[in-house]
Amino acid sequence: MKISLLVISLTLCCSQIYAQQTRARDLGIPFTGIPGKYNAITDVSGVEVGHSTIISGNGKNIIGEGPIRTGVTAIFPRGKKFSPVYANWYSLNGNGEMTGTTWVTESGFLETPIMITNTNSVGVVRDAVLKWYVDTNWYNDEKWWYTYPLVAETYDGFLNDIYGFHVKEEHVLEAINNTSSAWVEEGNVGGGTGMMCLGFKGGIGTASRMVTIKDSTYTVGVLVQSNFGAKKNLTIAGVPVGMELMNITSSEYKGPPISNRQEGDGSIIVIVATDAPLLSHQLKRIAQRVPLGIGNVGGRGSNGSGDIFLAFSTANEGAFSRTENTAITSLSNDQITPLFEATVQSVEEAIINAMVAAKTMEGINGNKSYALPHEPTIEVLKKFNRFQPKVSLDDPRIKKHIGKYELAPDIFITISKKGSNLFAQATGRQQIELTPIDNITFNAFNIGARITFNLDEQQNTVSLSLIRNGVQNAKKVE
Repeated sequence: MKISLLVISLTLCCSQIYAQQTRARDLGIPFTGIPGKYNAITDVSGVEVGHSTIISGNGKNIIGEGPIRTGVTAIFPRGKKFSPVYANWYSLNGNGEMTGTTWVTESGFLETPIMITNTNSVGVVRDAVLKWYVDTNWYNDEKWWYTYPLVAETYDGFLNDIYGFHVKEEHVLEAINNTSSAWVEEGNVGGGTGMMCLGFKGGIGTASRMVTIKDSTYTVGVLVQSNFGAKKNLTIAGVPVGMELMNITSSEYKGPPISNRQEGDGSIIVIVATDAPLLSHQLKRIAQRVPLGIGNVGGRGSNGSGDIFLAFSTANEGAFSRTENTAITSLSNDQITPLFEATVQSVEEAIINAMVAAKTMEGINGNKSYALPHEPTIEVLKKFNRFQPKVSLDDPRIKKHIGKYELAPDIFITISKKGSNLFAQATGRQQIELTPIDNITFNAFNIGARITFNLDEQQNTVSLSLIRNGVQNAKKVE
């Protein structure tokens, strides 16, 4: 009983830590689009993520002993069961590795979990996953199965004893056993433990978006292992933050490795999940949009960077069969653009989330990578008028906006609140979720509009202005 109570206490404690972790939106960084419940890849139902983090030792690098700053991250598209998903991949610059992609392209399916680690540990992670398949009967009593585990990497040798080969089978199993479908820990964790990004400390980051296409709502979720880019190019919410923070030390080099690495070299692994019914050729198109999100934050796909991305869909469960024909559904190509936008938005936010969550880390030989400084970043956003403080939809002033507004004869806009979300619905149109900029200004991103509520002298809401290709005013009638 004591052991059970301890496990429960630790689980609750970890859940609180994940929930309270500082994220980009907490700093007042504005993003477009509507996130899911966790603003994480796990908002896509069935997706599980787990980490194994290895941190040990300080001082001089002794190969095989440390210091160690590395780990493993595991992603299961449909939880821990053999249930292949439609998938495809894309590389912006191929100075990196993601095993198993040849068969993903050829077959159109991903049959395995996705593992992410450091460059020199791809082999041991792959072998450990194969052994785990055998131990857990992953292929459900098939006698002559074959498989190609999907393992991706980025290089952490600035901080980690990467030539000491510290990732072992036990760490792979720990990441697998730690997977859950709730909060995702970010920053210096799992495969992202020793990574650096755009001049500062990087690592694991995640984000998600909800989009409505016709009468259906779909989720796009992204996880990144972020280890790329030059400080001079760091851009947040369109602001040249890297150049503005050039006076702040972001890394210290005190010892080997000595290499030909140039500023901007590094890598990023991006995994995109969606529950939209997309086929493998459409998922290739999703993966090809990932570089747009990377470019928004300052990535340039340098010669020394391994920028490799995979997208999968959890829809059409049961589509995979070795012996039978199956029936599937597919979203029309003409309806896919909102998913492209959601991918770009999620990638951008996931990278910044990784940097915001990451903590300053000292590694081998005293080499140090500093965390993105929160307060100076906020000051830069304010300087460029891009700071956006968090707004609570439980604010009494916002509740006054709820009601019915007459836009034109027999055309009304109804503002309603469900749970912690605010919605607008025009007569005969679908309901649109609103995201707050401040207490009176909201984005209706799905229709490319903005709504501003107008107040009287008593601070009561009397009308709204719909801003979209001009301004239309609507008087509050209920």
